[in-house]
Amino acid sequence: MIECNQNPPLFQDFAQLVNQSCDTVDIKRLMNHEPGLEEWELPLVDLCGLSSENEEERVSCASEICKASSEWGFFQIVNHGISPDLLKNMRKEQVKLFKAPFEQKTSSGLLDNSYRWGNRTATCPKQLSWCEAFHVPLSKISDDTCYGEFNSLREVMQEYANAMQELAKSIAGVLVANMGAQRGGWEDNCNASTCFMRLNRYPPCPISPELFGLVPHTDSDFLTILHQDEHVGGLQLMKDSKWVAVKPNPDALVVNIGDLFQAWSNDVYKSVEHKVMVNQEVERHSIAYFLCPSYEAFIGCYDEENSIYKRFTFGEYRSQIQKDVKASGHKVGLPRFLVST
Repeated sequence: MIECNQNPPLFQDFAQLVNQSCDTVDIKRLMNHEPGLEEWELPLVDLCGLSSENEEERVSCASEICKASSEWGFFQIVNHGISPDLLKNMRKEQVKLFKAPFEQKTSSGLLDNSYRWGNRTATCPKQLSWCEAFHVPLSKISDDTCYGEFNSLREVMQEYANAMQELAKSIAGVLVANMGAQRGGWEDNCNASTCFMRLNRYPPCPISPELFGLVPHTDSDFLTILHQDEHVGGLQLMKDSKWVAVKPNPDALVVNIGDLFQAWSNDVYKSVEHKVMVNQEVERHSIAYFLCPSYEAFIGCYDEENSIYKRFTFGEYRSQIQKDVKASGHKVGLPRFLVST
């Protein structure tokens, strides 16, 4: 049973945006219950192939990863080496954390004051994210002072972050090698001091199934590894110029390409727009791991002579993203200033 005081004030946020919005057509659409999309299966990659003694199997597995990154920008992985017990324990601690009263989550300094909800830059209902989250820098997860009474979360979170870091770098290494580039460079700058974890909770939303749990966006990193709810769907992505719903796979993690890998690969790998839709009756949880460089790290195309994009720092990119979000209420794709002229 969900306690009233654990939820952020999303109803109030929605009502305020409705009152502010002049887009009556959009509001009427949001209040009408439209049917959901057909669920699609993402490409499924068995990572056992990467460690096979058979060279043909290793090459085949790497090829599947790169093909999915180019054609979909998304894929699922099984036999990834992350313990099922670790995933289960992390989810258990995550659920316990979000059951805390809203006032405690906002005022106790939990996880480096990383708690957030909704979308503070939203100017209309369609820009509202019906969710709450802790967007945690990995540099803080070993800090005892960040956890308050949630001491059991620290050890699990550290183990989870370390496992995801190794997995993310392994997949990134495959994508780099596929382009004929040498490892190193920006990869050396992606470590526990620069990467992030985001713990998400999507409360039930009785208003309309057309509201976003998370507004359409692309990820601002090299790649993301998502442990989504094993049973409650909601993730959708853009494929062949239309939205498709991702069918949950209880045995798989989801990997998607971020903006930085698209720029580095000269658009070979695709950072694909995606979103999360709400569920009217049940809550949904997910955990995302973001492979990010330091703010000072330069991102340059592996093929500098034929690059579509200018060389830029992650800090410059993030600064422009913040301006874009402030201007439009949401973020999709690479900023235009990065494109070479």
